[in-house]
Amino acid sequence: MKIIVHQYFRLMLSTALVAGLLFGCTSTDNNKEVVLDNKGKANASILIDKATEQKIDSVLSLMTIDEKVGQLVQYNGGWDATGPSDSQGDQYKLEKLKKGEVGSMLNVTSVASIRETQRIVMENSRLKIPLIFGFDVIHGYKTIFPIPLGESASWDLNIIEQSAAIAAKEAAASGLNWTFAPMIDISRDARWGRVMEGGGEDTYLSTQIGVARIKGFQGNDLSKSNTIAACAKHFAGYGFAEAGRDYNTVSISEYDLHNVILPPFKAAAKAGVATFMNAFNDLNGIPATGHQYLQRDLLKGEWNWDGFVVSDWGSIGEMMAHGYARDTNHAGEIAIKAGSDMDMQSFTYEQSLKTLVEEDKISIDLIDDAVKRILKVKFQLGLFDDPYKYCNEALETQMVYSEENLAVARDVAKKSIVLLKNEKALLPISKDINSIAVIGPLANDKNSPLGNWRGKGVYNSAISLLDGVKAAVSEDTKIYFEQGVALTIPTVEPGKNQFSTALKFNTTDRSGIKKAVNAAKKAEIVLLAIGEDAYQSGEGRSFTDIGFKGLQMELLEAIHKVNKNIVIVLMNGRPMDLSRPTELVPSILECWHLGSQSGYAIADVLFGDYNPSGKLPVSFPHNVGQVPIYYNKKNTGRPSNATQITYSHYRDAPKTALYPFGFGLSYTEFTYSNLSLDKTEITTTGELKVAVTITNSGERAGEEVVQLYIRDLVASFVRPVKELKDFKKISLKPGESKDVIFTINAETLQFYTANKKWEVEPGEFDVWIGGSSTTALEERFRVVE
Repeated sequence: MKIIVHQYFRLMLSTALVAGLLFGCTSTDNNKEVVLDNKGKANASILIDKATEQKIDSVLSLMTIDEKVGQLVQYNGGWDATGPSDSQGDQYKLEKLKKGEVGSMLNVTSVASIRETQRIVMENSRLKIPLIFGFDVIHGYKTIFPIPLGESASWDLNIIEQSAAIAAKEAAASGLNWTFAPMIDISRDARWGRVMEGGGEDTYLSTQIGVARIKGFQGNDLSKSNTIAACAKHFAGYGFAEAGRDYNTVSISEYDLHNVILPPFKAAAKAGVATFMNAFNDLNGIPATGHQYLQRDLLKGEWNWDGFVVSDWGSIGEMMAHGYARDTNHAGEIAIKAGSDMDMQSFTYEQSLKTLVEEDKISIDLIDDAVKRILKVKFQLGLFDDPYKYCNEALETQMVYSEENLAVARDVAKKSIVLLKNEKALLPISKDINSIAVIGPLANDKNSPLGNWRGKGVYNSAISLLDGVKAAVSEDTKIYFEQGVALTIPTVEPGKNQFSTALKFNTTDRSGIKKAVNAAKKAEIVLLAIGEDAYQSGEGRSFTDIGFKGLQMELLEAIHKVNKNIVIVLMNGRPMDLSRPTELVPSILECWHLGSQSGYAIADVLFGDYNPSGKLPVSFPHNVGQVPIYYNKKNTGRPSNATQITYSHYRDAPKTALYPFGFGLSYTEFTYSNLSLDKTEITTTGELKVAVTITNSGERAGEEVVQLYIRDLVASFVRPVKELKDFKKISLKPGESKDVIFTINAETLQFYTANKKWEVEPGEFDVWIGGSSTTALEERFRVVE
């Protein structure tokens, strides 16, 4: 056999630091390392893990406490590593890098900058431990896909995984090896700006989407040069911020914590996500960053997860503002004991941990555990084999923003569109229509479709709605374009990042409304592009009003007076109050912020090249007073009584959603029939099959998301009136029927019970299958011991 010594250890051997260290016998097979068992057979997983652990232990044994603490430190880049900098802060970071006292950098982008930053460490530090480079690759790197909430509306796990894989490929080609995504927080509050970044209100759907995105980012081998480490965030409860105000306190029951919030994170851990990020909020009085039960007891203990936890930006130091830590040292002590492994840009660990060890306030074992977790991910990424493996300018040129990637972005975008209303079959529009008016503040906007958290998406690079319409219709079609009103008044230089962009809404300039009205008069149909600017949603973008800002409703009312054939093309990052638009217009198309190919994708749907198949991942309320609103609510003791006032309802609005979870129309019709169970009674460990027939009873081919819901009628905790437990997306030609079969078993029926454990309780269950959370066929079955 031949001994394989990694490049990193060759460097260390040359300095006589690790003379004599051997890390396991291996043979060479096509230049790949294959670990052999005692019979000479390949045994990939267990022994490679053991070999890696031995290497990690060997590195750890060589490290000083300063170098160990350094691995737990993440700095923001904030400068061009290839150029000069006179900033005192930059010089401080540079010296730390040279000493090998930094474990990670974020917001350093481009192959040139990343190579140079890595070179500083590799050529100057004692142990030459490579950096890991992170960046917010949320819904694309440079090729931008729909915002995560919009992409979730596709209910298509394959394309969600594919979009994440392309984002990873572009990011990796640009030198990066770690993304701070996916966000898998459950949120039921449209006021919260970061609702745009997640999978919506439902635990099951968000879990499936989160796992698909992790698979896309990480692939099946993190050491490949086209994959990057994913990060499950924000652990935990961030989406339940009180009153929808970002960073706010979270107070929830143990029941909701385990049954609603934690399942996506448990699934992420099981799926092998490389990292977790904790959250800004406090959870029942304890900041999530310092929450020992969440991070050390549950995640690393009960779930046996072996990656590392990174704080959110500055959140370790922010425990002082919470009133939970006295000072920097105390904050560092709380965080490291709780299981927060890496400090993102709060400088707390580098200022406190060494002193805390010297004062016997913490054990060095806590630091060692965090270091080992971080080193493991670096080994998995292959950075010890080649610290510059992601630094290839040729790949950066070839892989990023390619025509192939843009084609996929268009496909994902069109599948994320939800048809909310379509009276008198106003859509689809004939490409040979004589005239069409394209109106609205977002109609020719090439920036807002990129959405917030747009990675390295180029300012004003998206295909606008107007671009898409022009490319779709015939040469003889007359297009009248007018902005009508501006949505916002620019307050900063265009192209600045999201945190330097202040929004000021236009409430006074009506000068364009008359031109828009005249355009509407001349057109057969009006496409009215209204909604939200890209920076109305996202971090720090909470609103108490989820309606249309500025003069948009005034524009709608004016156009409606002269032309009733209006299609609202809605662009937004959150559920909005659509009550008045729903009253006025015959057609509403929910288009979110769809990314680089937005206009082409919208045109694909408007003109019938693609039959919309999206379904809402969130409920749209009648007004903000209903928020938080969600389909899987619990019944009260007085759920309804039409003859009396004293029951659970509103006096001035319905208690149900305007557009419910799982809802979405098509240009065809789907009929559900023949719901059947193969048995009506099972044991707590048994299973049954549920079958239903779906028929395309319309005249167009289409796709339908078949949704399965259950209700546990009587339980040790009050259970929701309905819960999504499975779904399948199918394609049907006109007149075609398909039988769809689901399996219900213990995994489907279990929940976190009053016994403080996951189990199936005997009793009766209702099961529904349908095309939304409100329209379905129903059967009942029983579970016995």
